[in-house]
Amino acid sequence: MAKETKPKKDAYGADAIQVLEGLEPVRKRPGMYIGTTGPEGLHHLIWEIFDNSRDEAMGGFANDIEIALLPGNRIRVVDNGRGIPVDVHKQTKVSALEMVMTVLHAGGKFGGDDSGYKVSGGLHGVGASVVNALSVYTQVLVHKDGGIYMQEYAIGKKKAAVKKIGSTKAHGTITMFEPDPTIFKEGIVFDFNKVVNHMRQQAYLVRGLRISVIDARTVPAEAFAAAGEKAKLDLWIGKDGRLEIDQNIVYLRDLDIEALSETFYFEGGLASLVKFNNRLLKPVHKNVFYVEKGIEGVESVEVALQYVDDVSARVTGFANNTYNSEGGTHITGFKTALTRILNAYAKKNNLAKDGEDNFTGDDAQEGLTAVVSVKLREIQFEGQTKAKLGSVEAQSAVATVFGDSFSAFLEENPDDARAIIGKIVLAMKARKAAKAAKDSVLRKGALEGMTLPGKLADCQSSDPAESELFIVEGDSAGGSAKTGRDRRIQAILPLRGKILNIERARLDKMLASEQIKNLVLALGTAIGDTFDISKLRYHKIVLATDADVDGAHIRTLILTLLYRYFKPLLDGGFVYIAQPPLYKVKRGKEILYFYTEEEKVKAMGKEVNEVEQIENDTDDSRARLLAAAEAPADGEIAEGEESSSDDEIGKSAGKNAKVHIQRYKGLGEMNPEELWETTMDPARRILKKVTIDDASEADKVFDMLMGTDVPARKSFIQSNAKLATLDI
Repeated sequence: MAKETKPKKDAYGADAIQVLEGLEPVRKRPGMYIGTTGPEGLHHLIWEIFDNSRDEAMGGFANDIEIALLPGNRIRVVDNGRGIPVDVHKQTKVSALEMVMTVLHAGGKFGGDDSGYKVSGGLHGVGASVVNALSVYTQVLVHKDGGIYMQEYAIGKKKAAVKKIGSTKAHGTITMFEPDPTIFKEGIVFDFNKVVNHMRQQAYLVRGLRISVIDARTVPAEAFAAAGEKAKLDLWIGKDGRLEIDQNIVYLRDLDIEALSETFYFEGGLASLVKFNNRLLKPVHKNVFYVEKGIEGVESVEVALQYVDDVSARVTGFANNTYNSEGGTHITGFKTALTRILNAYAKKNNLAKDGEDNFTGDDAQEGLTAVVSVKLREIQFEGQTKAKLGSVEAQSAVATVFGDSFSAFLEENPDDARAIIGKIVLAMKARKAAKAAKDSVLRKGALEGMTLPGKLADCQSSDPAESELFIVEGDSAGGSAKTGRDRRIQAILPLRGKILNIERARLDKMLASEQIKNLVLALGTAIGDTFDISKLRYHKIVLATDADVDGAHIRTLILTLLYRYFKPLLDGGFVYIAQPPLYKVKRGKEILYFYTEEEKVKAMGKEVNEVEQIENDTDDSRARLLAAAEAPADGEIAEGEESSSDDEIGKSAGKNAKVHIQRYKGLGEMNPEELWETTMDPARRILKKVTIDDASEADKVFDMLMGTDVPARKSFIQSNAKLATLDI
């Protein structure tokens, strides 16, 4: 008879329910509030504080904002708005400032018309409190009603009550914060150019607003002290390397310090932004279309557009001046109206041949640069990071305002209209040719029973999550990679020479290229309107090209192809760049690999010039290297001796020891074992993930470097030549 056992006590009771108080949820799950704890999330902290100041400007209460990058990883945002209220809240019995900084969903964005915010970008009301929660130190100084009020915080908790520390005639808010390194474990490194680009964009969106960005991170302590003394301010850097600053409204751009600084002020609105985005491109028509109008339920609909001689579309959306990277209802309304109006105009004016199909959305958007901005009192975003607008009323509002105005624009500007329709007719013809070419490729593959290219050495695994595709340069590297790989999870696709530059090529011409066709078939996602990322056959696509100018060019050509036609692969983090070593150092039994010149010099010591270096360009040089390794010279480590550390190699090099260094110029020079242990072994290799931090900037760089505007490319090369690392 089986022994009777008592059932285990159920541990899942009320005590198991964890209650997170105050700002603890933010620290527990920061990604829910700022998207990521990587560089994007780090910069999102700046955007959140800036948005509060910008909302003051949108309401007509401020016209000057400065963002300063300070020593000690601190950020300081200053505005001349009304100042955050500091009086005691009737319901909570604490200062309104303390509520804004320490309570989620507390702010002036919920107060209706009395709050003074007809529209705002921070309607979720969590911005300042989230930044506070994720910072080891935050300080807010409010200049309001003749007084200066201060409160300090640490990881979201107040250090003391709000107190009045002085009097002033100024008005505004100064917020200074220092991100918590335990949250942002990838490192706290603010990108000045990223901040500048974001603020330039915002300056276009708010007419009459002056926005300054200053990078004072490297300003010496004595320079701050001197500038403060000259301006009669109490200004210095403390022992901890952090800036201490006078409590008054002080703009660092006005001080006598040597720091990077950019200031933006625009009156042209979105039309100016479109012109700026098209500065490196050739316009198809002269006049930039622009409309700004309110409609019932929506405070303002603002749209600007211009077509350029290009195959890509650039449609940017903003809701209450917040950038919506994933679009939303306002973009849907714009695209629908655009296609409808262009089809109607083409038929009415006999600009499209009888019997031809209507323009599709892709046809209408080819070569389009457009900015769509809406301002709503009640706004709904999909997610705290506000990447996508969800407000339903925005779709019909944009479609109505833009549709009516754009139709009138075409009627009033017949030359522009004909140029636009001509551009779209060419896009439609190219689409049909591309579809025929694509269908031909897929049909041919199916009929011949060869859905994968013959050059592809596929892996055994059918699980995309563990499968890797190495795209290598030439058959030589392909041979080494095929022999040295892990056949179970690693596939090899060698490409012959430089692929077609697709920046200005349409899909039909692309698919006529054998190299590009092989890559498309290997990926498995198809291309164009039939692209399906769920069919991706490999979740790691590794570009492994040679470490020379040609290799860099080939890598750039492949990245251009992926960015233009396989962008979801970049967005999803599926694309990597292999990092093969530059040097192989052999001494006795020990072999060391160095991935940079700096690593090699550090390990070899100052006397590296006395070391014999063999450039492995030929089979003869490889033979000489092996022969030298087998016959140690004076001072070398003989066979059987203990191998030395990096430091010992450096010391030996200083004693005229003959250490043989092999400089790799291509993957084809490595034997399979070397390629595996340095570049392909998941346990030891170094891969760089390719990400898109700023899609609009990436788009401009690809246009400039891979497009047809030679003067712009020449200017870029001349301006940046000194920054290049040359291997001649």
